[in-house]
Amino acid sequence: MRTWNLVKGLIAFAPLIITVITALTLSARSHATVLSQKAPASVSTEQLKKPGQEVDAEPAADEIHLVVKLRAKIVYVYRGLEIIANYPIAVGKSGWETPKGTYRVFEQEINPIFKSFKTGRIIQPGPENPLGPRWIGIWTDGKSRIGFHGTNQPQLIGQAVSHGCIRMHNKDVMALFDKVKVGTLVKVEP
Repeated sequence: MRTWNLVKGLIAFAPLIITVITALTLSARSHATVLSQKAPASVSTEQLKKPGQEVDAEPAADEIHLVVKLRAKIVYVYRGLEIIANYPIAVGKSGWETPKGTYRVFEQEINPIFKSFKTGRIIQPGPENPLGPRWIGIWTDGKSRIGFHGTNQPQLIGQAVSHGCIRMHNKDVMALFDKVKVGTLVKVEP
């Protein structure tokens, strides 16, 4: 009977145990489990071998792509030459500037887990999570990651306050998440 109760207890806590083990294995600034997505046929997998590294590419004529204007603190969503949406953003603060260049989305996550690179504290998805409900990764050095994400401090949108990431209102990052895919071109300009 005791053994059966122990087994039932382990089964009941299995999701929590798996979450804790997963969170503990995340890198210093990583955020959560990546959605399993393949690169679209229009994107050369050669371009995705080094995720988050700058690429030399132009979007196809009708392809969705993003242009981040750091000074204006706006991200524009284009389909070809037409702007189909734009959203206010917060960008990297002094000393932690959002990297300029041309990148491709290399990961997307729903309800990411946050791990503080300063304290190691792990924050599960929910209202206290500083990443909000979505993560769209565009840059990495193999240890740290930078991307678009929501926020639990919407009053800071429009400012230079992040550690390099591009913060968005939660409703906006959810809309952006649905417009992009792994391989989407992202230009980050001054």
